Amino acid sequence: MKILVTGGAGFIGSHVVDKLIQQQCRVVVVDNLSSGLREHVNTAAKLIEMDIGSPELLALFEQEKFDYVIHQAAQTTVAQSIDRPDRDCQVNIAGSVNLLEACRKTAVRRIVFASTAAAYGNAADIPIPESAPKQPTSFYGLSKWTVEQYLALYRQIFGLEYIVLRCANVYGERQGNSGEGGVISIFSKKLHERRPVTIFGDGGQSRDFIYVGDVAAANCLALTAKTCNAAFNISTGTETSLNTLVKLLEQAAGIKLKKYFAQPREGDIYRSSLDNTAAGKYLSWQPQMPLSQGLGRTYQALKQPGLNQREGREW
Repeated sequence: MKILVTGGAGFIGSHVVDKLIQQQCRVVVVDNLSSGLREHVNTAAKLIEMDIGSPELLALFEQEKFDYVIHQAAQTTVAQSIDRPDRDCQVNIAGSVNLLEACRKTAVRRIVFASTAAAYGNAADIPIPESAPKQPTSFYGLSKWTVEQYLALYRQIFGLEYIVLRCANVYGERQGNSGEGGVISIFSKKLHERRPVTIFGDGGQSRDFIYVGDVAAANCLALTAKTCNAAFNISTGTETSLNTLVKLLEQAAGIKLKKYFAQPREGDIYRSSLDNTAAGKYLSWQPQMPLSQGLGRTYQALKQPGLNQREGREW
């Protein structure tokens, strides 16, 4: 089967591409390289430098005739969405609708969409089930939730199959310093450079940290899952506070980290953990990487930049 991965030069997307190549799929990557890196794209995949909002996207679909699409391209930073909600909307909503138009006009079988825990906002019940109310506290969370609604209507009106993966805080090799899971990358870099970190809030705020290799596996399973037209949480189902995260990173590196505390940031969620029961039942997916081990791999990749490259290692 022939698969398009948008944002395939990025952090999560490049791992998804690697997994698909391992499964002998034909893969095309569309990425504008605004944050993704060309060297992270598997050499067995075809890279096309293009924005998902480009009017030329439809012509590409007509030429390549994709069977499936995995949509990872996005503006992924809560803070940037608060600062520039217009830009967040342009990329995450308008860009996604342009992609959906290309999908439905060229008879793509299914699209797998990377959504987010931020769609839930500050939920009352932890871990959060997929049925929980959607009350995003940032424009990033709102834009992702809005695209989910577009997917449901595209299915209803045009018959386009979809699966939504609401990912918790993704971390791992190749991650930059932005995005929802970027705190691990930021803290790891500060640790390596022996610099203090700033924790916004009291450090008791929690996140559900999921390893990027596990997320890539979920994307691949979603392509052919019998159950579709639904959303699934991709997570560990476990809360980890930022204070605990710092301790685990210190253990992984064998270094003590100096901490400063600052006022909480606008739009940040205090507690977050997702119930992943449905993904286990309908996608036959389970997280495999323990947080302590994943943090060790992430920190070693930061110390040895060559480990971040695709060549010579499978994640």
